[in-house]
Amino acid sequence: MADANALEAPSVAANPKDDDIDLLDLVQVVADNLRLLVLVPLAAGLIALGISFAIAPTFTAKTKFMPPLPGQGSAQMMLQSLGALGGLAGAAAGIKNPNEQFVAFLASESVSNALIARFKLMDRYEAEFKADARKNLTVVSQITSGKDGLITVEVDDKDPIFAAQLANGYVEELGNLLKRLAITEAQFRRVFFENQLADTKAKLALAEQAIRASGVNSTALRQNPDLSIRVVAELQARIAAQEIKLTSLRGFLADSAPEFKQALIEMGALRSQLAKAESTAAPSTSIAADANYIERYRDVKYFESLFEFFARQFEAAKTDEAREGTVIQVVDVALPPEKKSKPKKAFIAISTTLAAGMVLLVFVFIRQAMAGAAQTPETTVKVHRLRRAWAKAIGRA
Repeated sequence: MADANALEAPSVAANPKDDDIDLLDLVQVVADNLRLLVLVPLAAGLIALGISFAIAPTFTAKTKFMPPLPGQGSAQMMLQSLGALGGLAGAAAGIKNPNEQFVAFLASESVSNALIARFKLMDRYEAEFKADARKNLTVVSQITSGKDGLITVEVDDKDPIFAAQLANGYVEELGNLLKRLAITEAQFRRVFFENQLADTKAKLALAEQAIRASGVNSTALRQNPDLSIRVVAELQARIAAQEIKLTSLRGFLADSAPEFKQALIEMGALRSQLAKAESTAAPSTSIAADANYIERYRDVKYFESLFEFFARQFEAAKTDEAREGTVIQVVDVALPPEKKSKPKKAFIAISTTLAAGMVLLVFVFIRQAMAGAAQTPETTVKVHRLRRAWAKAIGRA
């Protein structure tokens, strides 16, 4: 009886581990197929290496340049003259990194079309449409902006000289585009401030005629209009700037935003100060006739301030219009590369060898698993059904 229990014990103890994966079994499978796992991947790597020698070499030309720094033109001076409002306008633009804008310019259709026409890329890339040529140009070109503030343009081509010419062409066409955009923007500002200047000049002339018609007497002079109006004029200018600020905030902030509410509170405070200043500076009823003179005098000073402001901006716009364009400082000019960048023969051979080895290893394990599973009657029936279903699916049943 004891002998029977002893004979049954090993079989019972072995059953729970029948489905476990034994590491020694896996090593045994690798050892049995070691020659296959070594020779076939090496052969695949040697074949890939031989094919890489037949691929025409590709050369990469690189140029680096520093884009124009902000604040070089009079447009930035105009924003700075507005004080805090100028900073608000820069923040509302939504451009955190100015280099992103120049990268977008380089990748624009304007620059691409200019390069296609200049270097006859449609013939070189055998493109039927200009859109196909632009697509090929995008494939061979890489434009990046580094943390050092420099923009790098890399161009791949089988001709090293042409690759260098095309890379430098990017920078040259960007300069042409910026020149055209700068002139157009300057012309727009010049026309705008020219119209504002003419309108303000006409209003100033009317205000001067009105003050001359009102006359000047000793009672009006005792009111010291220049002193009483200065505070009112400053408050009016601040209110006008605050109104522009609120208009700008509405463009990208909700009415419930803290910044917008704070701006409304500041506007209310300024208007309260203006009402108090106007009541303090207003003449008494006994000199109501002189109040007409003071009001007209205030209009003259107001339009004089506007005229001076628009005159400065008009001259700044004319200066920008006369500029030749924004300066691009090239750090590294693209030269014909001496060494090829593609194909990387060693990388191709090693990656092909490793990929073939992994695929072959998976194939060996699957084949071993199927061979072991086919030894059981249940698996044999399942495999037979699977083959019959497959044959039926492809029409061979």
